[in-house]
Amino acid sequence: MSTTQSPVDPTLDLFAEIDRLREERKAVILAHYYQDPDIQDIADHLGDSLELAKRARDAKDAEVILFCGVHFMAETAKIVNPSKTVVIPDLEAGCSLAEQCPADQLRVWKERHPDHYVVMYINCSAATKAESDIICTSSNAEKIIRSVPEGRPILFGPDKNLGAFLMKKTGRAMDLWPGACMVHETFSSQKIATLKAQHPGAKFIAHPECEDHVLALADFVGSTSRLLTFVQQDEGAKYIVGTETGILHTMHKAAPHKELIPVPYEDRTAACQGCNQCPHMKLNTLEKIYLALRDLQPRIEMAEELRQRALLPLERMLAIS
Repeated sequence: MSTTQSPVDPTLDLFAEIDRLREERKAVILAHYYQDPDIQDIADHLGDSLELAKRARDAKDAEVILFCGVHFMAETAKIVNPSKTVVIPDLEAGCSLAEQCPADQLRVWKERHPDHYVVMYINCSAATKAESDIICTSSNAEKIIRSVPEGRPILFGPDKNLGAFLMKKTGRAMDLWPGACMVHETFSSQKIATLKAQHPGAKFIAHPECEDHVLALADFVGSTSRLLTFVQQDEGAKYIVGTETGILHTMHKAAPHKELIPVPYEDRTAACQGCNQCPHMKLNTLEKIYLALRDLQPRIEMAEELRQRALLPLERMLAIS
């Protein structure tokens, strides 16, 4: 649950105050591409899960790591750099994938498949990481799967869509945990097809967390950072972007002359509003960042025994990456 924090003086220049506290606290601000534009712009380092894990590990000169992302990302920073104070703007910034694969249920799954090698997507809790043999991100998942010796059966989780995509890419059979991202599963293939008809020549680029019928329409499938690189380097002029809309800010900055079209979501419930945005990522605000730096709360803490167990599969991933 979020800690109770005092309200922010509305007359404060939050950008200036964050800069002042960043220097005073010797803090480094890490932000994911799915954060709001203002948060992306104040970050010392912006990236996807793999890049931010490396940045957290290598933050030698900082005393504080402020992680503008979701809870599992901040946990990862603490796991790989335990001597630092790690804070997150809002403890309730969770992840639909992480919530779908608790450690106790993964433990039962492992017991039913004792000979399997457990590969878990980084979108999971520290306790779930601790039950894994190796971690992957969407950037390195194919490389991680190919590193598993041929003939060794694999349990992959928690994202079934990423797992199915990797099975096609690598030819490896895997048992998949039945989880999915609440954002990427809302994309409508029908609406994508309509957009492609309305914008001849536009390339549809998609994250592998999307469902298979959506990926079947894609001209390019890749991790968040690879989608960004593709837009920068590709010779096209117009792109339909199939991932969380936060990436569009950085894409616009990297390729200002290109047209970017967010993928419409499929309104599966009447209450669905802005479903192509991650509600957890959007919990972070400039006000909460200011308070986190001011109070050094909420902090990420964990037992050392758990941290050590979760560190091993992360270290295996980073060594291969």
